[in-house]
Amino acid sequence: MPVEFASSPRSTVGLEWELMLADPHSGDLVGRAPELLQDLEHASAPERHTVTGELLTNTIEVTSGIGATVADAVGDIATAIASVRAATDPAGIELLSAGSHPFAQWYDQQVTDKTRYHSLIEKTQWWGRNMMIWGIHVHVGVEDRDKVLPIIGALTSYLPHLQGLAASSPFWAGERTGYASNRALVFQQLPTAGLPWALRDWSAFESYLDDMVGTGVMTDATEVRWDIRPAPRWGTIEVRACDGMSTLSELAAVAALAQVLVESFSRDLDQGRPLEVLPPWFHRENKWRAARYGLDAEVIVSADGVQRPLRDHLAETLERLSPVARELRCGSEFAGVGRILRDGASYERQVAAADAHEGDLHEVVQHLIREFRSGPETLAP
Repeated sequence: MPVEFASSPRSTVGLEWELMLADPHSGDLVGRAPELLQDLEHASAPERHTVTGELLTNTIEVTSGIGATVADAVGDIATAIASVRAATDPAGIELLSAGSHPFAQWYDQQVTDKTRYHSLIEKTQWWGRNMMIWGIHVHVGVEDRDKVLPIIGALTSYLPHLQGLAASSPFWAGERTGYASNRALVFQQLPTAGLPWALRDWSAFESYLDDMVGTGVMTDATEVRWDIRPAPRWGTIEVRACDGMSTLSELAAVAALAQVLVESFSRDLDQGRPLEVLPPWFHRENKWRAARYGLDAEVIVSADGVQRPLRDHLAETLERLSPVARELRCGSEFAGVGRILRDGASYERQVAAADAHEGDLHEVVQHLIREFRSGPETLAP
């Protein structure tokens, strides 16, 4: 199956952000997206951003246009959120984002009335109905499809870094899970989700699709749900591993890290330098460790099994790649990674909010609502 890879300017950025709709008083999810979306989609038609629905009626997704810089894409997202708020505020609906809602139950939610969503639920049953998860997707443009699979192989070594920074699902259906990102382990239960297969080149990806389509696993490349995947329609590498970011500034930081890493690997390929790829069993272990421990994980960083604290390795990565960030004009957003390391990721702040209110998860939701409006709340000393 020949798969065309669209022309895309190198290291451009696109963002997708899934947002929850909640009652401002109870904090519970409300399935009111259908009553908002017709007007929101119409209003966004001439804009760079888009506003669309998702699997569940309690969710709205905002997407950016193609940004030459992270700031361009983040600006689109900010404009999209302002347009959504213009509809949700008068309707008495609050917005928040995290990898999971702290206490909502799957059986209270409604599936959006679209054939592809109903087909997904019919196929996946209990796991599909439990997909009360919210995430971000970061697209980074790649100018040559022959680079795509090698870069994905190298970028997979940094999935625990991206996952730890974005981890924001420590609670699930009213329970404290003990995981920084419970979403990471729930999402991989879907068919074709999880870590990317180690494919050497584009023809191997086409062969993979032939096998999957030929055996009825999927209908086309859009059903590849890897944590990092090629996005042939857009000419990008798409990072899908991250929980929903709780604030716009943190979304910008993670987007900058993804952009800088892809550009760095692309430069290595230009210079004929081989990209290091870890054994798949190390990637699997790293994903679990980042889901369980977040930024406090110790991760495997080389093929010979060297292990490093994730926080330390992230700090070293920031120092090493900051010149690339400056050249891409995302230096300030890239520095936001350091602020997350210093001030705490969303999962840490949510746990602190629960602890400060005797475990009351309604207070955690109010904390997330405030953060979505105003930015990260610093952890109490």
